[in-house]
Amino acid sequence: MLSPFAFSRRITGWVILKASLCSISRKGNIKINPQIDQCLSNTADFESKIHFLKYNPYPDSLIKVLQSTTDVNSAVNLFKWASIHKLFDQTADTYYWMITKLGMAGKVKEISDFCENMVKDGCAGVENTFLLLIYTFVRRGRMNEATQILVNMVKAGYRPSVDVFNFLLGALQDGRRGFEEMLFVYKEMVKAGVAPGVDTLNYLLGVLFQTERVDTALDQYMRMNKKGCNPNSKTFEIVIQGLISNNRANEAVAILQEMFDLGCQPDLSFYSSIIPMFCREQKMEDGIRLFKMMRTSDLVPDSLVYGALLQCLCNNRCLESSVALFEEMIENGLTPPDTVFVDLVNGFCERRKVSDAIKLLEDNDVLLTSPYNALLTHCCNADNFHIAKCLHEKMMERNLNNCHSWNILIRWLCEKADIRHAYELLGRMIISSSIPDSATYSALVLGNCRLIKHRDVLKLFLQLRAKCWDIGSLSYSEMIKAFCRAQKFSESIDVFKYMSENRYSLHHSLFNMLIKGICDYGMVDEAVTLQLLAYNSGTYCANETYNYIMVSLATSKRGKDLLAFLSRMLVEGCRPDGEAYCTVIQSMVSQNRVKESSWFFNRMVNEGLIPDSDTLYKILLYLGNECQLSLISAAVHKLTSHCEILDSGMYNILVKGLWKEDKKAEACQLLDLMLDKGWMPDATTHKSLIGSVDMNQKDEETLTIRDNIGDILTEGLGEVKSVSCMGR
Repeated sequence: MLSPFAFSRRITGWVILKASLCSISRKGNIKINPQIDQCLSNTADFESKIHFLKYNPYPDSLIKVLQSTTDVNSAVNLFKWASIHKLFDQTADTYYWMITKLGMAGKVKEISDFCENMVKDGCAGVENTFLLLIYTFVRRGRMNEATQILVNMVKAGYRPSVDVFNFLLGALQDGRRGFEEMLFVYKEMVKAGVAPGVDTLNYLLGVLFQTERVDTALDQYMRMNKKGCNPNSKTFEIVIQGLISNNRANEAVAILQEMFDLGCQPDLSFYSSIIPMFCREQKMEDGIRLFKMMRTSDLVPDSLVYGALLQCLCNNRCLESSVALFEEMIENGLTPPDTVFVDLVNGFCERRKVSDAIKLLEDNDVLLTSPYNALLTHCCNADNFHIAKCLHEKMMERNLNNCHSWNILIRWLCEKADIRHAYELLGRMIISSSIPDSATYSALVLGNCRLIKHRDVLKLFLQLRAKCWDIGSLSYSEMIKAFCRAQKFSESIDVFKYMSENRYSLHHSLFNMLIKGICDYGMVDEAVTLQLLAYNSGTYCANETYNYIMVSLATSKRGKDLLAFLSRMLVEGCRPDGEAYCTVIQSMVSQNRVKESSWFFNRMVNEGLIPDSDTLYKILLYLGNECQLSLISAAVHKLTSHCEILDSGMYNILVKGLWKEDKKAEACQLLDLMLDKGWMPDATTHKSLIGSVDMNQKDEETLTIRDNIGDILTEGLGEVKSVSCMGR
């Protein structure tokens, strides 16, 4: 890819070797585009410059005047005046300065007009002027203006070389311009009949990957040979880098193999870019393979390549290889990045080789805090607090410790509930001029929570909230747990709100404990508010949590709020369970709402949920008294067909109620089911059935009913003939 400096060097071939712009002139009248304003300025400054040009009618004089004129409109009028003055000859050089001034003012339309006039006037050196204008605008970051010059150059019939197009494409890519702008330049290239080179296609591949047009980029890569271009090292660097950046690392490995198969030799840029990327993707074998090829090619890896490979080796527990690579790095005179020592310390400590980690830091006279802090952390995690404390003393002697170093020790003590020694360390920390931060407070909160020191926890919370500090999810959770167990629900609510503001989620079991506690305490409005905060901050709400709130709303006889909360529950994607439906149904029954109670009951059964006995009895009794059992008869049929939840009392309510609603066939069907279970109708149901039979009715339905009733009496009274019994 060409840099602006590379292009500047090529200007010599395009401009200086062809002609000098400053010495070219042409006599004759200049035709000014009639669309350009012809009005001349009358200011004193303008008149003085006109006066100067009258007595100095030379291109250099006009250029000097243009350079000293800050107002672009005045410059245009001065240029026009010179164009129509008979003593003046405009040159490509004067056009260059005028177009440059227009471009820096962002007047793209006027640029095109002046370019057209420059071509029409037949100024010598026009092609070179176009090239110089492109370079000037690119160097000054005016990409739209540079592109417009290219358009006018092609329109005028000139054919820029492929290097000019590549220079502009490279500048657009470096400036992170859009795909459409680069595609526009490429189309101009096609329009000019200039064949693309491998650099051209590399630029297009780069922008396609940058804009996540991965499949299109791969298609263009596969078609490079058809365009007469063979992929080079930069091509493979762009494609592999683009695939990895778009989470397609396995395909990147396949492209790497294609590169080897084609015999393409990677350059330094390829190695420096791709090795760290493979290491970050944990493609250790591919990273090592490239690293070995790099050394074989006598290319020297930099510290970033070494660092990435070392980290990858450490992450894959290849400690011996990591140490060998580290020693090679030192022999090559490279200074390891801070992360290298941290990775090696982590590798040694994971092998429980703390002494080796300490020796590594001492032998290399490491004066960095981060690897020592990593060592402190591992010692504390392994409960080697004595070693950690001694190490920290040495760090203090060498002035290597920082606030984080203190926090590591303080947190370990707090996790062990040794709050007394934690405060002793805190005092030493302050004396040593290290200022406690949010991590310090987080540790102290944790320690006080585990000792159930609620007042101290509350004091710490008020302090950190005043400082707007964030102490992390674990400490927030410990505070809420401690306050809930002490039934300090107002404090728990404050902590959860602050936690949610910092976008932390609470474990659903702990959130459930919080909601249950405040609901049992009669704070249902606060529970509703917290549930909304939980949803917005990512805290998962289980059905049990919703149910606590719904029961509280129902107990408070707030039916409308209950339905609104149920709607929110559905919007949030939580499907009500059986307990939720039972709560709503009982609430609707208590509010004497026939339509709603029957609707929720039917929906519940249709979803395959079984109501509890209490809810079922209440809705049957309620709808039976309202003579509306037929509203749920289909759901009741499902229940009787698939479960044994109905008892004899419920059957009596259904039979009697449906009979009263003139649903005799359904009543008889339930009566038969009841009798099959060995249950007798109670006296009220029996009386209702007997009193409703008309002995003069002879239709089939009545006879069937009489038979069923006769069977009841036969079983109940031991009679042989039910009809004669009924006659009595």
